[in-house]
Amino acid sequence: MKKNRGSSVYARLLSVKEQKGAGYVVLIDPESAPENRLIDTAAECAGSGADFIFVGGSLVSKGSLDTLITGMKQEAGIPVVLFPGSLRQISRTADALLFLSLISGRNPNYLIGEQVLAAPLVRKYGIEAVSTGYILVESGTVTSVEFMSNTKPVPRAKSDIAAAHAMAAEYLGMKTVYLEAGSGALHPVPDAMVQAVCGVVSIPVIVGGGIRTPRTAADKVKNGASFIVTGTVVEDSGTSIIEEFAHAVHSAASGRQT
Repeated sequence: MKKNRGSSVYARLLSVKEQKGAGYVVLIDPESAPENRLIDTAAECAGSGADFIFVGGSLVSKGSLDTLITGMKQEAGIPVVLFPGSLRQISRTADALLFLSLISGRNPNYLIGEQVLAAPLVRKYGIEAVSTGYILVESGTVTSVEFMSNTKPVPRAKSDIAAAHAMAAEYLGMKTVYLEAGSGALHPVPDAMVQAVCGVVSIPVIVGGGIRTPRTAADKVKNGASFIVTGTVVEDSGTSIIEEFAHAVHSAASGRQT
């Protein structure tokens, strides 16, 4: 068994939250482009102000995830964290992984089944696991994660339900809460829901899905979000937009602190 790498990535998450007020994360889907382009995208992230890279998607089938992540780490210089959709998306080369439990759903496979199967691999590889309460939020369309997980999202107007799930995650000892509208979402997580969740937990709150403009990202931060994740918009608009999002997130967090 390899020695566990400790909690360095989680410590860095907390440090970014404390020092900057909020952080910006670029989500890279291994299926979205050829490997060399994905590595180029990773190289752009740190220089453009991103704090972390997440890697994952609902379907990952081509190429070697180990090789891709190794290349990203060499070029990016910031933590590369797995955002796994299944057991096939666990790589020994990642800096850490979000150990997700889809707590908003009632499908036991994504509450605990996949996690039980994944745990021996995580231990064997010595990957740092950041336990995360994953809350899927209604986004105006059926997203990939909703379809693949066969779970119902939290209704957009039910901030109290999302808040109760977030509290349960913290009481269960989870280290982060992830509010997710889903890839290709028509609408992001509502500001009122972000505010409600952030008002009842002390752990970092990550918000992603459907965030298409820096202004929208800034609004989530102003309502308490600790980390903003964008993926599709970077794929569609190119890496030049990363700097705009990073600036918006960090500026909004600075204004919130003052």
